[in-house]
Amino acid sequence: MEENNELINNPAVEYTDDNIRHLSDMEHVRTRPGMYIGKLGDGSHAEDGIYVLLKEIIDNSIDEFKMQAG
Repeated sequence: MEENNELINNPAVEYTDDNIRHLSDMEHVRTRPGMYIGKLGDGSHAEDGIYVLLKEIIDNSIDEFKMQAG
């Protein structure tokens, strides 16, 4: 715990633009998929990420069909 406090309170450590790493859209999704689809899980629960993706695809497809056929 003391190490963390030393790092936070140490003015010798500079935070500059060079410390920021820019990620492409694909890299960001691959790095943090939970931000976009929620819990990844193993597919055993309805709220697992794979089901969220499938629901979005199906819902969007239905909406598109309704708009073109409506």
